[in-house]
Amino acid sequence: MVFNEVRMNKLIFLAFYFTIISCQQKTGKENMNMEVKDTFASDMEFLKSDSMLLILSKDKMKVAVSSKYQGRVFTSSAAGMDGFSYGWINYDLINSGLKDEHFNAYGGEERFWVGPEGGQFSVFFKKGDSFEMVNWHTPAPIDTEPYNLLENSDSHAVFQKEFDLQNYSGTHFKVNFKREISLLAKAEVENTLGISVNETPYVAYQTTNSLVNTGEEDWNKQTGVLSVWLLGMMKGSEDNTIIIPFKKGKEELINDSYFGKIPKERLIMQNGLLFFKADAKSRGKLGIPPEALIPLAGSYDSKNGFLTLIQIEHSEETDYVNSMWEIQKFPYKGDVINAYNDGPNDLGKQMGQFYELESSSPAVALKKGQILTHIQRTYHFEGSTDQLNGICKSIFGIDLKDIPKL
Repeated sequence: MVFNEVRMNKLIFLAFYFTIISCQQKTGKENMNMEVKDTFASDMEFLKSDSMLLILSKDKMKVAVSSKYQGRVFTSSAAGMDGFSYGWINYDLINSGLKDEHFNAYGGEERFWVGPEGGQFSVFFKKGDSFEMVNWHTPAPIDTEPYNLLENSDSHAVFQKEFDLQNYSGTHFKVNFKREISLLAKAEVENTLGISVNETPYVAYQTTNSLVNTGEEDWNKQTGVLSVWLLGMMKGSEDNTIIIPFKKGKEELINDSYFGKIPKERLIMQNGLLFFKADAKSRGKLGIPPEALIPLAGSYDSKNGFLTLIQIEHSEETDYVNSMWEIQKFPYKGDVINAYNDGPNDLGKQMGQFYELESSSPAVALKKGQILTHIQRTYHFEGSTDQLNGICKSIFGIDLKDIPKL
C-alpha cells in the first residue's frame, strides 16, 4: 500500500515536472497551426529538381535561393528544415513547365524586378499599347532567364546578369546587375532594427542589389531611367494583416488606387499606421511616397504567430519612378514602399494565394559606368505572444491585440 502511494506520488511529480519544462521550452513552432505542407522541408522536397538551388544556413536559419530563378529568395525558415516556410511558391506553375506571356508568378519571398511598370517610361508595355492587362509583359531578364552564380558560402551568395531593355518611349538601356544575399547574425538584427531580440526565434537576411549603366550613353530623366524593384510574395490568409508605418498627417499622400480604390473595410489608416488585409481575395495595391516614408513595412499572421518585417536603406531621396498604368504628368512622383494583395484581375484570373511587400530604389540618371545600389533586409520572427508583442511594440508602437481585425 505504502509502495503504491509512493510510486503514484512520483508519477504525479514527474508528470507535473515535464509539463512545466514543456511550457518553459515552448517556442513559436509549437504555437503555430502548421501543416506538413507548410514546412521548409516540404518546399525543399518540391524544389529538389532545381540543380541551381542553394540553401544558405546559419544555426537554425535557412534561406533558399536560386540562380535559375533570377537569384530570388524562394523561402526561408527560422526553425530549421521542420520550421514554417515563409515564402509563397507557385507549385502549379512550376510543375506545369509552361511559360506565361505576361508574367510567370513562380513565387518567392524576394525577387528582383526593374521599374517603372506603367507610364511613358514603362519597360512592361510597348509604345502605343493601352495600359491593360492584355498588353502587360514582364521582360524575360527579370522573369524567366537564369542568372550567373559568382560566389557562395554557407551564409552568402552573389548573382549576376547582363541584359538590355527598351522602354515605352523607345529609350534603350544596357545594364549589368549584381545581387548579393547574406544571412544576418543576431547582433546585426538588433543593430539594424534597434531592438532586443532576446531568445525569439528568427531568420533574417540582407540583399544588396546593384545596377550599372554599361551602355554608351548617360541616362536622362527626360527619356526615362530604371529603378531597382524588390518584391516579396508571402502566403495570404484571413489571418494576415499588412502593417506599414508612415509620417503622421500624410495620409492623403498614400496612393491606394493602383487597381481601383481599395475598399474601406480592407484598409485602415490611424495614428501613423496603415493596416491592409492580406487574404489574397481582392486585388489591390497601395504605395508610400518619400514624403510620407518611414523605411519599414511588415505583416502579422495572428493564426500562425509570426511577424514579418522589411527594412530599406533610405537617404532622403525624393525622385522615384511612377508605376501607375497611365501616361503620367509626374513620372518621378512614385512610391518607395508598396503592398499588394492578390485577387481576380480584369481578365477574371488570379496569379495565386499571396500578398506582396515591395520596395524601390530612387530614380537616378546614371552616367555611363555609374552604379545604383538598393539594400533591403527581411526579417521573420516567430515565438510566444509576449516575444512577438515586444518586437511589435518596439517597431510599430502598437500591441498585437490592438491590430485591427479586417
